Amino acid sequence: MQQQVTPERLQALKVSRNAAVQALLSLQNDDGHWCAELEGDSILQSEYLLMKWVLEQERAPMADGRDGWHVLERIAEELRAQQRPDGGWGQHPGSDVDLSATVKAYFALKLMGDDHRSEPMRKAVQRVRELGGAEHCNSFTNFYLACLGQVPWNAVPAIPPEIVRLPRWFYFHLDKVSAWSRTMILPLALVATLRPTRELPDAVGIDELFVDRRERHRLTMRRDTPTFWKYFFRTVDGGLKLVHDLVADWSFRRHSIERATTWILERAGQEGPAETDGLGAIFPSMVYMQVALKALGWSREDPVLQRAEAELDALFIESTAGRIRIQPCFSPVWDTGIALYALSDCGVGADDEPALRAGDWLRSKECRFQGDWVRNLDREVPFTGWYFEYRNSWYPDCDDTAMVGKALHRLGRPEDREASARALEWILAMQNEDGGWAAFDRTKDRPILEYIPFADHNAMQDPSCPDITGRVLEFLHLQGLDTSHPAVSRAITYIKGRQEPEGCFFGRWGVNYIYGTWQSVIGPIRCGVDPDEAWVQQAGAWLKRVQKEDGSFGESAISYVDPALKGQGPSTASQTAWAAMTMLEIFGPDDPDLLRALEWLSSTQLDAGAAADPERNPDGDPPGSWCELEFTGTGFPRVFYLRYHLYRLYFPMMALGRYLKAHGVEGAPVSSLEASIQG
Repeated sequence: MQQQVTPERLQALKVSRNAAVQALLSLQNDDGHWCAELEGDSILQSEYLLMKWVLEQERAPMADGRDGWHVLERIAEELRAQQRPDGGWGQHPGSDVDLSATVKAYFALKLMGDDHRSEPMRKAVQRVRELGGAEHCNSFTNFYLACLGQVPWNAVPAIPPEIVRLPRWFYFHLDKVSAWSRTMILPLALVATLRPTRELPDAVGIDELFVDRRERHRLTMRRDTPTFWKYFFRTVDGGLKLVHDLVADWSFRRHSIERATTWILERAGQEGPAETDGLGAIFPSMVYMQVALKALGWSREDPVLQRAEAELDALFIESTAGRIRIQPCFSPVWDTGIALYALSDCGVGADDEPALRAGDWLRSKECRFQGDWVRNLDREVPFTGWYFEYRNSWYPDCDDTAMVGKALHRLGRPEDREASARALEWILAMQNEDGGWAAFDRTKDRPILEYIPFADHNAMQDPSCPDITGRVLEFLHLQGLDTSHPAVSRAITYIKGRQEPEGCFFGRWGVNYIYGTWQSVIGPIRCGVDPDEAWVQQAGAWLKRVQKEDGSFGESAISYVDPALKGQGPSTASQTAWAAMTMLEIFGPDDPDLLRALEWLSSTQLDAGAAADPERNPDGDPPGSWCELEFTGTGFPRVFYLRYHLYRLYFPMMALGRYLKAHGVEGAPVSSLEASIQG
């Protein structure tokens, strides 16, 4: 039976929207910004522990003076809690066991004193051996294992520091890989070249994790590497290792190490406008930098390393259970931009103090520093952009710039719209030749780079993707551009060319095809594409096919591994909201399936009783939010996933706000909601 929109139903959704707005406002910081936890998987804990052993700091005081062993034990306790009943560790809830994550976790816990004869540790050994043994770990795991004497350096990819000298016409060049890869590669190049190795007692070694001792000495390659490229890169790697000892004392090698070190220090510094909270402001690069500088002989007392330690340790989250988990980075600009945009969808704007504070904070983060991205442009442009973290001036990105630009334009004050408009020319200059946008750079797709031995994080590059392209189109629409503009036309052609046969779109930065379809469709429609066009209707039809009987949507990150699972998985508030906003755009506010999705959101929203129940609300969210334990954010597809702790709040709020606005329902009464919060 078809659902009918009635005043009673609209009123119920209005109550849900207002409760969500109140929840979001209760989480706003005094200076106007939002920053929720950004949760990753177990490798953040295990790699931090292994780093401390590589640095020989496991018993040393922490940067803030706390007892180091006690802090590491609290991190280890979190790692123990993340072990699965079958003995392994995985990338997200519901994923298969991940071999590399399990090896790192087992090794870290053994170093921390866990008895290898205990049941959890015996189970871990069994799972590793069932998966083929630790000799099949990825290259990033082998860096840690080599530094701690568990595999020879032959098992680690050779990364000569001379890559910093390569000419730009060379197929492999730092400017041609992703921004995050750059900040990881050069520290690892120093580690692979200097080969710092700490000898450990046999009692804490991990011989029991290896099945084939011969393979323990061989370079691991991605299993999906084509045969030709596997042999090609193994040959290159072998040649580089063959000459390693021959060139160790050459001045050319020493100068290459110095240049690589200078490159790292420039991007980890705090000079002038180039502020950053650590190298790349992301966990892996910040870890590798400490290992690299230790290998170079730097003292821990050096101010650069002291700051690097403090910046990494700032990512700790201390739980009420006394454990410590670690974030991969902070997400304040992203969270604040989306929160402000969601509030505008609910009628909150320049007359409301919370929105004004958020707008002021976002404008204070406007970045003018010309970082690495400038080397890939074909013309000079005035630059305004935004990055993801609190400070990361070297690496602003198109996604955050578009998101913040949209939010500030919507806020509507002259100073906000001027800041938003300043980003337009840079965004247009960052469009790729294929018509799409990437995250951090103007790029070309060079698929061979993904087969390099140290590319097994599955994101060596940063090519165009339809989800970012769609978000940029929403920004361009607000700046007055439509389908008549060449950049918009090319972008729409790019998006249409990336549609899957079923009608959906791949999601590079969110899980997965539901996210990709949401982002890919709305931007073109806002720019003037008729929702009745066949490709748009095909996208909408796919969403309706994967909608569940109760109206909800859900998709597991397993769909990155098995595309047959597109649009399938546990129901989540964030993914239901993404699908609902897409259906609203395609089918209009009277669509019955859209109403079913929104009423599912309303029925699963946390009320006061549910919010007070730890079993129903393990994250301790305020009433008006939703419980969502699934990982719906993507770092590196098939490798690393994220749980943004505000996705479950501001996206459903955005969907409810848009729907009610389409039905002419007035906006949320912010003044009374704020009074309620303060009361």
